[in-house]
Amino acid sequence: MALKITRNKKTFTVDGEINASTVSNFKVYFIITLSSLSDLTIDISKVTEIDANGIEALKTLYNNAILWNKPFSIIGSGCKEIYEELRFNAVA
Repeated sequence: MALKITRNKKTFTVDGEINASTVSNFKVYFIITLSSLSDLTIDISKVTEIDANGIEALKTLYNNAILWNKPFSIIGSGCKEIYEELRFNAVA
């Protein structure tokens, strides 16, 4: 399934799958977006699948947000598990 990203102010809703087929475009799009905005919120409530590649892309965005001192949030169902993964990664 193709990945669709819609914007409502500073919140970006992702619809579809974040996997090996879509992760490259997802990552490039959001790295550019994060670099150009003061903060970024990604809503994953319409995401139907996130594989290991998708989690790695979210980790990259999270780490860039820290390096660039920019607020970064992930909202929607499943975000608690992703938060735990990001938090574990930051501690390690």
